[in-house]
Amino acid sequence: MTIPGAEKPSIQELPRMRDRMSFIYLEHCVLNRSESALTVTDSRGVMHIPVATIGALLLGPGTNVTHRAMELIGDAGTSAIWVGERGVRYYAHGRPLTHSSKLLMAQAKAVSNIHLRLKVARKMYEMRFPGENFSRMTMQQLRGREGSRVRSIYRSSSLKTGVKWDGREYDPDDFSYGSPVNQALSAANSCLYGIVHSVIAALGCSPGLGFIHTGHERSFVYDIADLYKAELTIPIAFRIAAGTEGEIGPSTRRAVRDAVNDGKLIDRMVTDIRDLLSCHSIAEDEEELAGDTNKLWDEKIGEIEAGVSYGMEEGDHSSGTDQ
Repeated sequence: MTIPGAEKPSIQELPRMRDRMSFIYLEHCVLNRSESALTVTDSRGVMHIPVATIGALLLGPGTNVTHRAMELIGDAGTSAIWVGERGVRYYAHGRPLTHSSKLLMAQAKAVSNIHLRLKVARKMYEMRFPGENFSRMTMQQLRGREGSRVRSIYRSSSLKTGVKWDGREYDPDDFSYGSPVNQALSAANSCLYGIVHSVIAALGCSPGLGFIHTGHERSFVYDIADLYKAELTIPIAFRIAAGTEGEIGPSTRRAVRDAVNDGKLIDRMVTDIRDLLSCHSIAEDEEELAGDTNKLWDEKIGEIEAGVSYGMEEGDHSSGTDQ
């Protein structure tokens, strides 16, 4: 039986990733659909969420989602990310906002060529050290510089807040393991990973094709997230550890949400990812990415139109992709 509902919006009608709110964390509730809104029901009642304005839904323990809700989430291009207790584990994600594979192809090309990969990796480090030239540094030298920078940030945050720092220690299967500041770092980084993953998925890139990190399904997520930890998650974690008497996890998530709620960080992520993959014309690319760009590949010409029968012209009976 078909259940009537709101008409599926076109890609052009959906809010761009750069215009969306960052994320919402939900747990111990039921997600359903009412027309074009997502309904969240728990012991306190029912809340309506305009899901197309959200970048990512972080679905924690005790969350039940109906098929109708997932249909709406998918149509809106919102990433649904199933996470573990307090958001420290990752299980799944959503679909892209684009029909184009342009950015994905640029990413795959760059990560598959050692010279291009090194160029992108160096550019990522240059973003953390403005004004410095890393064009001749090896990856080993770059890792050394980055390690020193991060240790310095931890030390200065410790001195500023008075929170003792003995190093980064955490157990992904046990949120309560480690000091309060380590718990806050785990919660803050989990939120950041969710936001980054939603942006990467929305742009049609691969979360697994990293340039600095490698071999993990979220290598590119970790690459991009590392660009913002020094200014976002590390200061928040030390501030929460220094002044929070309640639960670390919820307090940290709220702090991260408030810090990125103006949308400027998501806007930067979109720009940074495209810049790293050498797609500089943002307005032009967004229009192109939103369209139907399905083509057929040709080893001589490059791309030709799909949906066209070429058999009669070329002496065979092959045809283009039927859309």
